[in-house]
Amino acid sequence: MHLYIAEKPSLGRAIAAALPGPHQKGQGWIRCGDGENAATVSWCIGHLLEPAEPARYNPAWKKWRQEDLPMFPDQWQVMPKDSVRQQLKVLESLIRQAQTIVHAGDPDREGQLLVDEVLRYFGASVPVQRILINDLTPAAVARAIQSPRDNREFRRLSHSALARQRADWLYGLNLTRFYTLSYQQQGEQGVYSVGRVQTPVLGLVVERDNTIEHFQPKPYFRIEGRFRAQEEEADAQPFSARWLPDEQFREHLDEENRMLSREVADQIAETIKSRPGTITESRFRDRPEAPPLPLSLSALQIEAGRLFRMGAKEVLDTAQNLYERHQLITYPRSDCRYLPEGHYSQREQVVGAIARVAPALSDACQAADFDRKTTAWNDKQVDAHHAIIPTTRPSANGKLTLAEENIYGLISRYYLMQFSADAIHREGRLTLRVADHQFRATETAVLLPGWKALELKLREQRSEPDKAPLPRLEKGEPVFCEDSLVSERKTQPPQHFTDATLLSAMTNIARFVSDAELRKTLRETDGLGTEATRAAIIDTLFKRDYLYRDSRHIRATDKGKALIGALPESVSKPDRTAVWEATLETIRRGEGDPRQFLDSLKQEIRTLMDRPEGQAADPSGAPGDLAETSSPHCPKCRAPMRERDGKFGRFHACTRYPQCRGTRPLEETRPEDGTGQKPVPCPHCFSPLVRRQGKKGWFWGCSNFPACRQTVDDDNGRPALRLRKTT
Repeated sequence: MHLYIAEKPSLGRAIAAALPGPHQKGQGWIRCGDGENAATVSWCIGHLLEPAEPARYNPAWKKWRQEDLPMFPDQWQVMPKDSVRQQLKVLESLIRQAQTIVHAGDPDREGQLLVDEVLRYFGASVPVQRILINDLTPAAVARAIQSPRDNREFRRLSHSALARQRADWLYGLNLTRFYTLSYQQQGEQGVYSVGRVQTPVLGLVVERDNTIEHFQPKPYFRIEGRFRAQEEEADAQPFSARWLPDEQFREHLDEENRMLSREVADQIAETIKSRPGTITESRFRDRPEAPPLPLSLSALQIEAGRLFRMGAKEVLDTAQNLYERHQLITYPRSDCRYLPEGHYSQREQVVGAIARVAPALSDACQAADFDRKTTAWNDKQVDAHHAIIPTTRPSANGKLTLAEENIYGLISRYYLMQFSADAIHREGRLTLRVADHQFRATETAVLLPGWKALELKLREQRSEPDKAPLPRLEKGEPVFCEDSLVSERKTQPPQHFTDATLLSAMTNIARFVSDAELRKTLRETDGLGTEATRAAIIDTLFKRDYLYRDSRHIRATDKGKALIGALPESVSKPDRTAVWEATLETIRRGEGDPRQFLDSLKQEIRTLMDRPEGQAADPSGAPGDLAETSSPHCPKCRAPMRERDGKFGRFHACTRYPQCRGTRPLEETRPEDGTGQKPVPCPHCFSPLVRRQGKKGWFWGCSNFPACRQTVDDDNGRPALRLRKTT
């Protein structure tokens, strides 16, 4: 028997429709054809298996206890999901009978894993082929069926997905239990979930909210001059130019080169008034702009959020409907914005289908230039799936909702742009010098809209009046300053996140990373999460009461702010999490080792819990002494220390170097200040407490001082249970 296993029932039905009849339907399967060429199509319903719960590995792990952390399984296990157990039994029976199997999961990381894990669970030993289906129309499915590949070609994709799954288990379950139990020790209720992606996303929102809340507007001053060419021509038009910051005024400028001194601004304005000047630079050109690439899921969600104020999950659900039910678009969970070169031959059929499904675009369809071929068609940029584009299907399965019309129209517009002319921008720039001060005037205008005629604009965007074009002056020509003006403005806080801007932040996470080298690395990756998971991550944060909506803005709840305030930066910042996504990508390419990735993650979890490998937890939870063989903790940040060689001999250095440069002499393994003991969390913010000596003797203060001023009395070298008064 030839067995096809699809990711979901809709894909299974599409495969069966492309196979020869007769068709016989059963519970969870469809048999197609007769005799030797007969094939059976079955399907998963998403993941049929899930990672085993902690209690499956160790009965003691069923209860949440600090002494059981961290939890690291020796042998990974999966277990059937109760809701789809019946379909798993159907697949078990069919796999046992199959002579060959065709893997027809979705063309992405999770689609590869969810069929592979079923085959592995039942020990399938027959040959397995792989087909990649991006388009559910019958012709496209038939083409995919005729082009099978060896499933072993995709084993690295499966390894990447499995590493991601296990990393989420290790990171999420261990840290969620650790921080929830820490909160419960302080009398708090509920679960404080931590995830390798969701928590940095929450951190982005909390940081933005805090920036806005504590923002102090500052005045700054803009200096403009009104100039005219000195030649007395009747039609010579005056033009305005803005002062360019100069290093001689550095002490009066902020980090964005804005003038902060009204007195200096007035002085500059007065200096140039009624004075002659000279053009030092003249640049005018007509610049062509090529059409943007077709859409990936993130690009679609960002645009739909901006234009239609649709949430990320709503966009994904709508696109999924257009793909599965209506078969009007190709596979929507794509992270690619390029198209296979073979798709170019279908351009006229696709444009014809757009004209019938979206009559409002019929004029644009008629104007399409089918001789034009943009850079969007590029086989080298296409992997398992390609950009989201309309299919050749000319009608929907029923009436489209308004959301479906909007999403289909947006996808169609970006496809039609590939057959539109470049937009031509007229750009001009004049730089001039007056009395040792430089000023610049710019001109931008769309000369020929080209593909921009297909762009959708926000209705509330106010159209600014067209500025008069700049005079075509040449370098060296004289000008005269007729007047000058100083206008006062105020710095503005950033805007709260919306669905569109939060998705954009997750996609372009390098913008929020301070380390230059890491930022350079992250520009090559997909950022936080994947195309298919970002909407679900944001939705999860709402469900767990970490985020709420304030009109169209997304803001953090008090619970969300409290959690981020208690977490170390390595958990709440995107740096390390985004690097993990980059590591998963190297595993997919065969350049990374999943075992090494998980081992390093385990070490990171131990460090976050401040529990070195091999050190048993104190069951009482008391801040007891470490074993004599263990290293002291850093006097600055309480992280574990390790021995290092220096020019004056060996010494203890902080394991967080170079972020923390704390050191300690080698012989001082049990210092009097208490940093040789297991760290005790601050009862207010959960940063480690540090033993300090004051005028009245020893006490324990928060290592997060001065942000947190909590103190605790000293009880024979240990923090007492009673709190001192905060100052």
